[in-house]
Amino acid sequence: MEQHRILIADDEAPQRDMLAGFLQKQGYTVLQAKDGDEALKIVKADTVDLLLSDMRMPGLGGLELLQAVREVNPMIEVIVMTAYGSVETAVEALQSGAFNFVTKPVDLASLAETIKRALERKLLQAENRELRARLEKTPTEGIIAVSDDMREVLGLTARVAPSRASVLILGESGTGKEVIARAIHNASPRSHRPFVAVNIAAVPEALVESELFGHEKGAFTGAVARHTGKFERADGGTLFIDEVGDMPLPAQVKLLRVLQEGAIERIGGTSPVPIDVRIVAATHRDLSEEIREGRFREDLFYRLNVVRIAVPPLRARKSDIPPLVEHFVMRYAELNGREIEGVSREAMDLLMKHHWPGNVRELENAIESAVVLTRYSLIGPGDLPSFVRGGRTMDAGGACFPGDDPERPLPERVDAFERYEVMRALEEAGGNRSEAARRLGMSEKNIRDRLKRWDAQEND
Repeated sequence: MEQHRILIADDEAPQRDMLAGFLQKQGYTVLQAKDGDEALKIVKADTVDLLLSDMRMPGLGGLELLQAVREVNPMIEVIVMTAYGSVETAVEALQSGAFNFVTKPVDLASLAETIKRALERKLLQAENRELRARLEKTPTEGIIAVSDDMREVLGLTARVAPSRASVLILGESGTGKEVIARAIHNASPRSHRPFVAVNIAAVPEALVESELFGHEKGAFTGAVARHTGKFERADGGTLFIDEVGDMPLPAQVKLLRVLQEGAIERIGGTSPVPIDVRIVAATHRDLSEEIREGRFREDLFYRLNVVRIAVPPLRARKSDIPPLVEHFVMRYAELNGREIEGVSREAMDLLMKHHWPGNVRELENAIESAVVLTRYSLIGPGDLPSFVRGGRTMDAGGACFPGDDPERPLPERVDAFERYEVMRALEEAGGNRSEAARRLGMSEKNIRDRLKRWDAQEND
């Protein structure tokens, strides 16, 4: 893998040489500039991934250099160094786009961690740009997919959309079958007409026929007025029948007649009502098995199964997880007024390893939860629900964070939780104890005391 290129801008040669030697040992390619003007020339002429700049230099100062670099290449991460402890200057640098700041004399371990995180963010942003570019080539608008399997699904969706053919969408719960159905409708000549959806599994069996075909006033006890069914509401457009495999047999007979005759008859009605509706049906069931067991009509199956689209489960298309995560982070950050940059590499690794029995719907819920609960700008492993982290849920035994054990005494559990939160804050703050203390709402001395106590416990 290509080495990251770091530019050090500092008017003190010994400081530059010391930092350059340290960073080269860390595996980075290092460039040096004796002042801001020389640094800007290098940025314009060479490839630079990260700028490590002193705040006070002759000529172009650190803040001016930062602003100039952002204009030349906003993708260069910038970390500023100051020996003057000026909080105001450091805050101004952060507001101007710096990733972070370090104080002189530089803590090399903390600096290495800060650089690592800055470059991780740069890589994450580059990956997100690449994903967005790939998504722009997706053949069906509004669906997040980069995997070969899903792109094949979307290609089939785009080809079938202009036709009048009935479509049967197969797939597990949560895979996005309704999203595909809406895509078919939106890309069809019927897009200006209604898209009406009904989930058969959510309708009481006795009311399925009324929900689909409507009823006349007095047709049965409780029918106090005429009810317009889903078919009539979808006239001229598309009717999406979700979980069609759960449809009772009497309703299947009526549905088959509608597909054959192009007309419905309301319950209690005496004359047919012509309708022009395209049917898109979906199910998570194996309809071949349902037919063998006598629960689904074979002739109806063939009417619905003119074109079959099988949506793969999320676990079979793991490459779709990163763009889906980015999409859900952006959506729920905006809805909740949060400024979230994305998901850390460690958190993404956990998301990629999870089996996702609930598919895209489960992933969406996990990301919404993380966006709402995180206290940081980057979602970390600890922000993800426990089922993603591999731990037990609260319902399964009370464990709610890594290392928690409901069998341990309460003081030990409290101490373990406190340790987890402190370590996580230090990790997110790049090892900076002051920043970690600020995020946790406690003093730096309290963090220092706890670290000493935990170190002593480990050495006992």
